[in-house]
Amino acid sequence: MSGLGERLREERKRLGLSQADFGALGGVKANAQGKYEADERSPDSGYLEGLASAGVDVLYVLTGKRVPVTAEGLADDESEVLNHYRSMPENDRSTIRRMASALAETAGRYEVNKEG
Repeated sequence: MSGLGERLREERKRLGLSQADFGALGGVKANAQGKYEADERSPDSGYLEGLASAGVDVLYVLTGKRVPVTAEGLADDESEVLNHYRSMPENDRSTIRRMASALAETAGRYEVNKEG
């Protein structure tokens, strides 16, 4: 399962959780979570089921392929943002995409520094 640990770490950081908090979603301690992320151990189905119920994209963790987001899968706030985006002219949409990318990149650096 090469890359599984890296994808688990990526999903944990996407959710802004520590190893202890993320592991707790799957019913394990931070030590086990660290071993999963280091590819030293493989998680079981109960762990993955717990992550899935908390919103982790388990298909991505296992295969590296994201589950496509459907309209039914959007939270109300996400739907509101998408509707605003769709009502904008293309040049404003381009600005929003650049801004979202910059914010996501900054958030990722903040999470790394927070743990480090």
